[in-house]
Amino acid sequence: MKVVVKAFLSAQTLLQTASSFSPSALSSARRLPSSIALSSSTGTMTAHTEVTNFIDTTNTSYERLHRAFELQFWGTKMALSGPQYSTEELTRTKGEMEAFLADESKLAKTRELLKIVPADSQHAKTLKMLERTFRCYIMESEEAKALRAEAMKIEGQLEAARNKLSLGAVIDGKFEEMSSVGLRNKVRVDPDEKVRKACYEGLTKIGDFVTENGFVELVKVRNRMAKALGYLDFYDYKVTNAEGFGKIALFEILDTLEKGTRPIMESARKRFAEENGGDDALEPWNLSFKMAGDVTRRMDPYFPFSKSVEMWGRSFAAMNIGYRGATMDLDLLDRKGKYSNGFCHWPQPAWVKSDGSFQPSVTHFTSLADPSAVGSGYTGLTTLMHEAGHAAHFSNIEMPSPLFAQERSPTSVAYAELQSMFLDSLVGDADWMAKYAISKDGEAIPWDLIADKIKATHPYKVFALRGMIAVPYFEKELYEMPEDDITAESIKALADKVENDIQGGLSPRPLLSVPHILSDEASCYYHGYVLAEMGVHQTREYFLKRDDLMLVLGFIADNPKVGPTITEAYWKPGNSEPFLDLVQNLTGSPLTGQAWINMLKQTVEDLLKQEKASYDDKRGETAADPSCDDIDLNMRIRIVDGDDVLADTSVDGSFLATCKSFENYVQERFMKK
Repeated sequence: MKVVVKAFLSAQTLLQTASSFSPSALSSARRLPSSIALSSSTGTMTAHTEVTNFIDTTNTSYERLHRAFELQFWGTKMALSGPQYSTEELTRTKGEMEAFLADESKLAKTRELLKIVPADSQHAKTLKMLERTFRCYIMESEEAKALRAEAMKIEGQLEAARNKLSLGAVIDGKFEEMSSVGLRNKVRVDPDEKVRKACYEGLTKIGDFVTENGFVELVKVRNRMAKALGYLDFYDYKVTNAEGFGKIALFEILDTLEKGTRPIMESARKRFAEENGGDDALEPWNLSFKMAGDVTRRMDPYFPFSKSVEMWGRSFAAMNIGYRGATMDLDLLDRKGKYSNGFCHWPQPAWVKSDGSFQPSVTHFTSLADPSAVGSGYTGLTTLMHEAGHAAHFSNIEMPSPLFAQERSPTSVAYAELQSMFLDSLVGDADWMAKYAISKDGEAIPWDLIADKIKATHPYKVFALRGMIAVPYFEKELYEMPEDDITAESIKALADKVENDIQGGLSPRPLLSVPHILSDEASCYYHGYVLAEMGVHQTREYFLKRDDLMLVLGFIADNPKVGPTITEAYWKPGNSEPFLDLVQNLTGSPLTGQAWINMLKQTVEDLLKQEKASYDDKRGETAADPSCDDIDLNMRIRIVDGDDVLADTSVDGSFLATCKSFENYVQERFMKK
């Protein structure tokens, strides 16, 4: 295995690399049209200068603090070896960033300046966003501030302990170490029920560990903080800051979806048991495997993870999705000590500076692939498409402050997740697979295999919906528990209760193994995936409808209008517009779950007919127009594995050359064992 260089991006390097990548990226720091430059105030020159200086100082100061925290976040989550990375530094840099955002004098100054700028000016738009952001972080209660600091300390200690947890399963009398991702993959695809059960039991150990290592106290402290600020509880605090409406309004939406799909879930569980030999099929270690384990194994050769980066690039390029001169570090492979969930963060947000120049983003994203594991290719590619969707979204935000392009409050969780989930949904489409699900020998996935997958999974897609909504229902009840009742045992009992109630039985992915519930950024967050999935189906429905004006073409995969359309409608505004408004503006209808429910109700026969036609069309197109040999996503990519750089477009010379370097690395490391 050849390793090119150590994977360390210092703050200085970030500043240098943010505008100096591929030839297509060299022009990204260009001056933007004056129509989007910051508007002048109609007041005096002194007032205009005061406003401009305040915004510029706020922007650059936040950018510096944001970068320092995100470098620590990446270093600690990826378990990098540099001495500069530590839980203590992560806590310190986060505290400094949040203290900046919680400065009451900045809020007062923002409100003062709003009174002297034209209401329809660009300055006013930026100041209003600053006001919203500061209000999310300012805690008028000294008690709440102290509790916030205490919660951050507990969370840091819990995270450090969790990173050192040795997970695995006892198989054939011996303990086999595996990450949570590895355990879940075995539960899905291993043909031996004893192995699947052992791996499921390995996942349940996470709940035992976290509840014995600080999570109980963390829940209590988070709730005390939220209540000191006047919120119902921590969930109410989080959702209000992120979405702009409270917990009660959120669960009015989720209750409609829960009640509307409960009969579908109950019917599906009954049918599943009847078709698979009885209630034993519904055991959490059997459900996923019996639903699609055999199909997943048969599909595996057509999703080689070594080709995943190339297939992502080709797919996004065909949809005219670009990254505006960004640079991206991709840490794709599972390893010990690495954070057990994919994510995408931005140490350098994209934004338009006051002189009109565009600052490209710097992105860190990760997945947890084990290329030697059956089913890992499909899962890894889906995660790659998801996180690359996040990266595309945040690299295309075109607003006059980095605070429009950061993923924390007041950025809507649902807004952020809609973009990534819409793009990862393509991996399950027959026409996408017809072109991109290709074996290492160059063979396309056959239709009969896709048909088998549809028959095996479509009647039971409601299980995924119910598994998704179980997380917010669990966290809702968790933070509604009286403090004296919150114990390790009561939390574990609550998790089992919610799984049985919402999913109809214990879940293949135990609720307490979901990493989101631990971290401040991701806790009380999962509802965003539910709202986003509603938006995904509504957005897909929009693109899949043909119209006489050919504004949409009736397909998504390789549709060259997809990238420009979602860039304008969803990406450029950043967090300047409410999530619900963005969806309605594009699709023409208010957000509802109807498109999602319609998909669940579609018969297998109708879906097979629809997907067969799209598969045949795409195979015909691919034969007539083979894949191009030049992919330009307008960014620099570094594929890393912890501290080591495996491939780099600036070294390899092109995107496809970097893909080949990564492919060779995976082949050498994983396929010659």
